[in-house]
Amino acid sequence: MNKLIRIGTRASALALWQAHTLQDLLNTEGYTTELIPIKSDGDLDLVQPLYEMGTIGVFTKTLDAALLNNRIDIAIHSMKDVPTQLPKGIRQAAVLERGPVLDVLVKKAKAVSSENPARIATGSLRRKAQWLGHYPNHSIVPLRGNIQTRLTKLNNEPWDGAIFAEAALVRLDTNTEEVEILDWMIPAPAQGALMVVCRTADTSMFDVLQQFNRPDVALCTQMERDFLRTLEGGCTAPIGALATIEGDQLRFNGGVFSLDGKRKFLVSETFEKFIAQNKGIELANALLKKGAAALLQEFKSSS
Repeated sequence: MNKLIRIGTRASALALWQAHTLQDLLNTEGYTTELIPIKSDGDLDLVQPLYEMGTIGVFTKTLDAALLNNRIDIAIHSMKDVPTQLPKGIRQAAVLERGPVLDVLVKKAKAVSSENPARIATGSLRRKAQWLGHYPNHSIVPLRGNIQTRLTKLNNEPWDGAIFAEAALVRLDTNTEEVEILDWMIPAPAQGALMVVCRTADTSMFDVLQQFNRPDVALCTQMERDFLRTLEGGCTAPIGALATIEGDQLRFNGGVFSLDGKRKFLVSETFEKFIAQNKGIELANALLKKGAAALLQEFKSSS
């Protein structure tokens, strides 16, 4: 393929890091590329919480439209932002090497503990629910914006800390001194992973991108997204999932949480990698039967 490959991306610093990562991979293989930054609804509205925006794919649908209208040839997304059902005419072409998967707390000077009340900032219902379950005497304040905006707000506001994806801080080489890795918090499905999409009909582009696909990462993120889709939770629902592979073994941890953190349904299993294909669906259905369906219905009714 000798033609110019137009890479669609959001315009934030983190999204551009992702796009440059893909561009470098393509350039190394001899392809000519161009970055096309496009602002999404989620980038334009930095005040309204994501769960109140009334749509799925607030960070991806503008790029989807550009792809289907032939303004770009491929698009790269933070995979946790991508709806579990891709639009007609668009297909997943590659899942790149995964970054750190966990959430972290960026703290102010004083220590955060269960003994003392604290104000913690996050715009994620999943993080809010798990934090309140862990620290019931703390309060959560809403926080939106790109990484630098959120760090600045944390610095300027009388909060005790804010929760971020570790991958975002690492990728932007953010200098944050007081960081605590939240290894007890189940991350968002596909957190830390990057998905590249192309038009379904563009088989030559699909073939180009397949060389960058990491099968183990694709398997883990598929399982996490199957779990999310089966639970019928959008990208903002209080649902966490993480699959990791060690040798021939795959370990899966997933959970559904009430908004106040007081109730939760958890699953944790390890099994052979070769039988993992539909495990995300099976484990989600098991949680639904245990009571997660009623919990998720409460969430839908209140949102």
